[in-house]
Amino acid sequence: MGTIKVTNIRVFAYHGCLVEEGKIGSDYRVDLKVKADLSKSAISDNLEDTVDYVHLNKIVKQEMAIRSKLLEEVAKRILDRILIEIPIVKQAQVAVSKLNPPIGGNVAMVTIEMKKNR
Repeated sequence: MGTIKVTNIRVFAYHGCLVEEGKIGSDYRVDLKVKADLSKSAISDNLEDTVDYVHLNKIVKQEMAIRSKLLEEVAKRILDRILIEIPIVKQAQVAVSKLNPPIGGNVAMVTIEMKKNR
């Protein structure tokens, strides 16, 4: 089993419960970690035998573009798509962070993390 990480994917999106968040938008950071059997790709040196991180990045950007009230809902959609579209993945973990959240204080970010197994 091996691990592939895609870290600090930056996205501008419109998530949040407040009406203003849907209009103004905010900066987000997404971090992914997937586990898969990488032994075949280590020998073959072929992209089709591994997890293509370009595909992972595309899933994140597409799902982040769909407005949600809660980051948990966005994270679930990302995890579901990874497991549906990339059969080699046995486990996926995602962290979705809202940078500079509007919570009435000096907070760098709030983060939710979720993990899903095949």
